[in-house]
Amino acid sequence: MSATILVVEDELAIQELVLYNLRKAGHIALCADSAEQAATMVNNALPDLVLLDWMLPNMSGIEFARILRQETRTKAIPIIMLTARIEEHDKVTGLEIGADDYITKPFSPRELIARIKAVLRRRLPEISEETIEIGGLKLDPATHRVSVYVNDHISESSEVKLGPTEFRLLHYLMAHTERVHTRAQLLDRIWGDHVFLEDRTVDVHIRRLRKALESVEKHNFVQTVRGVGYRFSETEQL
Repeated sequence: MSATILVVEDELAIQELVLYNLRKAGHIALCADSAEQAATMVNNALPDLVLLDWMLPNMSGIEFARILRQETRTKAIPIIMLTARIEEHDKVTGLEIGADDYITKPFSPRELIARIKAVLRRRLPEISEETIEIGGLKLDPATHRVSVYVNDHISESSEVKLGPTEFRLLHYLMAHTERVHTRAQLLDRIWGDHVFLEDRTVDVHIRRLRKALESVEKHNFVQTVRGVGYRFSETEQL
């Protein structure tokens, strides 16, 4: 599971420790010394997760987290607070403003990586390398393969050939099965929130995805919700 993680921390020793362990774990690690610098970086490109120190110069981590949660574009970014505050009311404050987890200093690198992995798995399942199987359709991110079981009692399978964009689109939809996504949301998650494309770009790739799945009779899993967007569901659409 590789993710882009923004570390907002002003203590150099902790910065170096965290960045080293994040990169060792296979993540793309970025760093900001202040909330103001972090805000500029988030404005340029959304990270997959923010590791945020509570005590920062000028603007506190709590204030910055509150801003992220108030803005539509950034409110869904997972946040893990990193702080020396150990009192229960401090933890409650951090969680109440929308933090996904709270790690107290000092911490072990193994615990940090495990906590990050847990939050990413919970909040961003589409970046996980865990295999997803729904209704006989199996997607393996590690091998970049999509297979359909021909017979539930036999290990035979039929592989579905997908382009890279269609694969990412299917992975995202399957990771959030039954959930309806607007075209704008799909553009942000699949192409990036700073890539300016027309909504019909999504429609084109949805058609390609359905065409690829049609040969194995799984195209009906990718459903159109009129006036809203798309969802993945093995339940027959009425």
